[in-house]
Amino acid sequence: MRRADIEPRNASLVRGRAAPIVKALHRFPGARVSTVLSLLGSPSIRSRSAALLGELERRLAEGPGGPRAVARLALRELPADALLRGDASERGIAAAVGAVAEAQLLLVATPIYKAAYSGLLKAFLDLLPQDALRGKTVVPLATGGSMAHLLALDYALKPVLAALGARDIRDAVYASDAQLPSEAGGPVPVAGLRERLDEVAADLLQPRPLPRWLRPAAPREAAPARGAAWGREATPLREPVPPTLRCPA
Repeated sequence: MRRADIEPRNASLVRGRAAPIVKALHRFPGARVSTVLSLLGSPSIRSRSAALLGELERRLAEGPGGPRAVARLALRELPADALLRGDASERGIAAAVGAVAEAQLLLVATPIYKAAYSGLLKAFLDLLPQDALRGKTVVPLATGGSMAHLLALDYALKPVLAALGARDIRDAVYASDAQLPSEAGGPVPVAGLRERLDEVAADLLQPRPLPRWLRPAAPREAAPARGAAWGREATPLREPVPPTLRCPA
């Protein structure tokens, strides 16, 4: 993927063991290290799903609290033979799986073909270990010819993400061809889609409280003595008197 396909001013950034695979990272002057990773499941170099993903990436990179780095992993650049064989030990595949493991926020973008997400994305998701997405926030994004393919996200992609351990799956973003019309510089979102992307980015950038099961337990207060709740002096409890058994004469 050319750098200009996302944003001409972005510079490439290489991080750790994912260096041969992760491409086109948003990196602005003074940007801090981030754990946001985008998975692009489109087999095409230029596509509407890539444009939709780029719109959300830009909003996250330039949003409040930024600038921040957003890495994109284009799945079509993975070794095809190893991907089809399911060889997770291949260097490039292992680097991509490692990048997913290090991410905290995962953006998953795919075109919809015949009411299903792309086979390229399916082949990669099959290589992830069990519970690979547990503890991560996942945002599905998809494009299709019409709104008739919208349900493919709920009935095809989201169940697979949940099977991989994802519990924090945010509302999906779907765009039809009419919502991403092609212009000279590439697909451009219409006003309604831009508003939807703004809402999703704002929700992701807003800190959320920890789930109840992750919060530290609050100290328990001592239960009030009997009668104290009504403003009376507490009555001490008496020791139970064992019954006296008498034998018949």
